[in-house]
Order: sequence, then C-alpha cells, then structure tokens
Amino acid sequence: MATLKEIRNRIASVNSTMQITGAMMMVSSSKLKRAQDAIQKLRPYSEKMQELLSNVSSSLDGDTGKEYVRKGEVKKVLLVAITSNRGLAGAFNSTIIKAVKSLLENQYKDVQVDILAVGKKAYDILSKTTPIYKNCSNLWDSLTYENAAEISTDIINKFVSGEYDKVELVYNRFKNVIVQILQVEQFLPLELNAEKKASATNTDYIFEPSKEEILTQLIPNTLKTQFFKAILDSNAAEHGARMSAMQSATDNAKTLKQELIISYNKARQASITNELIEIVSGAQALDN
Repeated sequence: MATLKEIRNRIASVNSTMQITGAMMMVSSSKLKRAQDAIQKLRPYSEKMQELLSNVSSSLDGDTGKEYVRKGEVKKVLLVAITSNRGLAGAFNSTIIKAVKSLLENQYKDVQVDILAVGKKAYDILSKTTPIYKNCSNLWDSLTYENAAEISTDIINKFVSGEYDKVELVYNRFKNVIVQILQVEQFLPLELNAEKKASATNTDYIFEPSKEEILTQLIPNTLKTQFFKAILDSNAAEHGARMSAMQSATDNAKTLKQELIISYNKARQASITNELIEIVSGAQALDN
C-alpha cells in the first residue's frame, strides 16, 4: 500500500492537473462562442452563392468557366488536410490523419498525391510519408478571409494551370460542442451536373453585365468562400472538441481525486489503528 505522503503527493498532482484542464476548458468555451458565431453567419452566405452559381451556370452552354469543371483522367491529386496546430482535442486531429491515410491507401493508391497541410498536426505526421506541397499552419495565427483567400487562390491557380486534376478538402465540420463530422469534400473540379442544374431555381434575373462575365467572377469567389467556410468549420470544431475533451479530463480528475481521498483516509485510519495497537501492546507489556 502507498504511504500517506505518496497519496498526498498524488492528490496534489491531480488537483493541479484538474485546475489546468478546467482553465483550458473555459478558454476553449470562450473561443468556441466566437468561432460558432462566425461559421453560422457564413454558412447561409456560402449556400446562397452556391445556389446563385447553379442558377447562372444552368443557362450557359458555352465554354465559360470550363477550366473549373474540366473532366479527364485523374493523374495528380491535391489533398488539403485541415487540422489544428495544437493537441489535447480528443480525436479531432487523428480523425483527419486517418481519413487522409485511408484515401492514400485506397482511393488514390495508384495516383500521385500531394498534401497541403493547414495545421501543424497534419504537417508533422503526414510529411513523414507523403510529399507536402505547402505547409500553411501559420493561417491559424491570423485567421482572416484575406489570408485564407490567398491559400485558396493558389490552389485554384494550380488546378487551372493543369498541375492538379483534382482537389479535395479533408476537415471536421462543426455540428455542436459534442459532434464534429468528418468531411471529404471535392473542391475542384466543380460539379455543375445536370442534377444540380435541375434543382436550381429558374428565376428570371436581369444580368448586368452579361451572365458570362458574372460567372467568370462568381466561380473563383464562390470557391474562396467555400474554402473559408471549411476553415471556419474546422476552427469551431476544434474548440468544441477541445472543450469536450477538457471537460472529460476535468471530470476524470475529480473522480480520481475522490478515490485518492478515500484511499488516504483508509491508509490514515489504518495507521492510527496500528499506533493504538502498539500503544496498548506496550502498556500491557509494562503491566506484566
């Protein structure tokens, strides 16, 4: 059995850990509120832009925007792995890493694949086995639309120039504090198929300038917004996952602390009992 001093040291250690995880939970809770507001505000705008793009493109049969929807044999793929820079967020980062590795081993096992890492966790692990096209982990140090648009513009240019035949985003979509949904989302080429065109609202718009000119501007802006939405989704999901993980850690620490206190009381009681037995035994020996 552990000594009273050892148990006291363990209780102090667990109490210190509980204070740290509790503080981290409060910090993540504060950051989550801002991140959640940001993604909830952007989603309707992003969805409306997708709807507008479908509406405008559904009535065009020319070559406008063909560089974004070109089809052909997929020889080279870019996977954008969006993780965090820090750990202690439960399965948040490992889910993305496992999904990327699964794509590499199955769907793209016979295709050349590069990785664009948004997050140190993705870069540190995936760079050991897969070529990293770019490490954009510093985006999390200054998360703005302009910085995200710089990355997405580079991706779009690489696709349009023919360097990549397909681009996919792998990230966690924020649903609530407890649930983050893994997303493997095709970024390019755009899928303006017949089904999407049929579902588009056929509204009689007056276009100024022409539909073709609008579409030329709309496609890259829609792609930039889609990319930024994935970044904000991941940001909110990270804080939700870390808050949940720190809450669980704090609860486990409280449980462990209670168990240690019970063990300490039992050990102390046993120690007092032994001392009393020794005193009584000594007294009896003197009487004899």
